[in-house]
Amino acid sequence: MFGMLPFDRSNDNLFDTFDNFARDFFRSSNASLPAFRTDIRELDGKYVLEAELPGFSKEDISLDVKDGILTISAEHRENREEKDERGNYLRRERRYGSFTRSFDITGIDESGITAAYQNGVLELTLPKSQPVIPEARRIAIE
Repeated sequence: MFGMLPFDRSNDNLFDTFDNFARDFFRSSNASLPAFRTDIRELDGKYVLEAELPGFSKEDISLDVKDGILTISAEHRENREEKDERGNYLRRERRYGSFTRSFDITGIDESGITAAYQNGVLELTLPKSQPVIPEARRIAIE
C-alpha cells in the first residue's frame, strides 16, 4: 500500500534523504548494545547480579522494585571549568550519562534483596523465594 513499516519513515521525500541516511548509519553502530553490562550467576538458593557501572558514585545509582520488576538506574552529571585570570574560558567540559535496565524478578524474595557497590561494580544478591506448598486438610462430614 504505502510501504507502512512500524517506527520508520519511507525514503520518498528528497528532503529526508540525509536524515534517513544518518539514522540508518548510526542505528547499526551500537543500538544493540545494552545500557550497561550485567552478569547473572546462580548460587545455592540465590542469584547474584553484577552490573558494571564505572564512573558512577553510589549516590548516582537507584534500585527500584515494583510489580515484580527490578529497575537499576544510574545518572551522572559533571561540569568542569577552567578560566584564565580575566575570566575567559580556557576549557569548559560537561558530561552527562544516564542508564536504565529492568529485570523480571519473578520467583525472587523481594524483601531479601541486598546490594553493594565497589570499584564500579554493583552486586545484587537476589534470594530465591521458597515454593509455596499447598496445605492439605481434612473436611469433616456432618
